[in-house]
Amino acid sequence: MQARVPQHGKGFHDARYRALIEKLIEARKIQALSQDSLASILNRHQQFVSRYEIGERRLDIVEFVDVAKALGLDASDLIKGT
Repeated sequence: MQARVPQHGKGFHDARYRALIEKLIEARKIQALSQDSLASILNRHQQFVSRYEIGERRLDIVEFVDVAKALGLDASDLIKGT
């Protein structure tokens, strides 16, 4: 028999996911980076940053690590803190 993983919500509405995104947004703002500036560091379009920040797009794990790194954050520390 397989163990069941508790459902805490799905996708963008999962409180844990939103908490991670809020940490990324807060770090960007503390560093006084615009969405466009962060996007340039990531070699992406500004819409990429806008869409994940407002919940229109979900970051995969590789993208999450890339954004965290661009902001000088440790992705594993962020995850452990949620």
